[in-house]
Amino acid sequence: MTMIRRNFLAAAATGAALAAPSVVTAQNRTFNWKMTNAYGPGSPFYVQGPGSPTDFCKKVEEMSGGRLRIQHFAAGELIPALEGFDAVAKGQVEMNAANAFFWAGKVPAAQYFTTVPFGMNTHGMNAWLYHGGGLQLWHELYSPLGLIAFPMGNTGVQMTGWFRNPVNTVADLNGLKMRVPGLAGKVYAELGVAVRLLPGGEIFPALERGVIDAAEFVGPFQDRRLGLHRAAKNYYTTGWHEPTNVTELLINKRAWESLPKDLQTIVQTAAQACNSESHAWSESVNADALTDLVTNFGVKAAPLPEPIVKRLKEVTADTLEAGAKADPATRKVHDSFMAFKKKHDSWAGLSERTFLSL
Repeated sequence: MTMIRRNFLAAAATGAALAAPSVVTAQNRTFNWKMTNAYGPGSPFYVQGPGSPTDFCKKVEEMSGGRLRIQHFAAGELIPALEGFDAVAKGQVEMNAANAFFWAGKVPAAQYFTTVPFGMNTHGMNAWLYHGGGLQLWHELYSPLGLIAFPMGNTGVQMTGWFRNPVNTVADLNGLKMRVPGLAGKVYAELGVAVRLLPGGEIFPALERGVIDAAEFVGPFQDRRLGLHRAAKNYYTTGWHEPTNVTELLINKRAWESLPKDLQTIVQTAAQACNSESHAWSESVNADALTDLVTNFGVKAAPLPEPIVKRLKEVTADTLEAGAKADPATRKVHDSFMAFKKKHDSWAGLSERTFLSL
């Protein structure tokens, strides 16, 4: 028995010694991934610059010491602009950068993870996602599709958009052809707007040629870059349709689960850093761009007339409720979002709103 015990211990020690290098190899494994993007080459914020997807890829590689390298492809470089969702789901690429509301036709509830008309601002949205159960709901929604997602950027509040002709009454919306995505598009449609979903690079030529009568994109800096001010001069605001706008980092779930825990943490940390940094960058550039548009290009910037905003708010409430009734997953996300919004509004009313009114 003593001899058997000694032989067993010796074999166990040998096995452990042989196993040790495999553990080290697993921890040092290098991953080479691909990320596609819904936006075209050179786009500030959406492709390059502080807090952008290419900046995210750089951060991940540097933080991981090169163990996770992500090759980025802008729209059209590997796949068309709005095919990233299917490409990631099928495992053709590991990641995609876009906005979740582009997938409304596949997953209606996904729209809530980009923005909600008359919903929460960026502070509230981040609070809901990170600490109010929003991120868990996002994962729950995508899990059956073999996907996982994280917020990776935010433009902050956006402009209502560019209109070839002035909009003075609700009746002026009826019959307009407008580029606008997401839940806001459904609201406009209820008021007679013919809604178009176009990638960023196609907006200016469509607006210039009169294929569309109006378009929203982001805000002064991004809109000026697209040249939208050369196709329309009436620039309206309120931010009713997009009080915030989240960039989605979409990841194939099997690929995600293949990463060691430390690399998963690096991905999440880099995404959260880009979410904060991209918003800060956006806030830093829009004021000068708006001044330039008004001063040097004859743009007429003004808020939407109050009666129009009031009607839009009424239709939004009905549209959101109808969507929630039609789909159990949307109902679950909607109720969570609105419950958190009610709580956040009570605080913001005492803090931010009071301060801004001084």
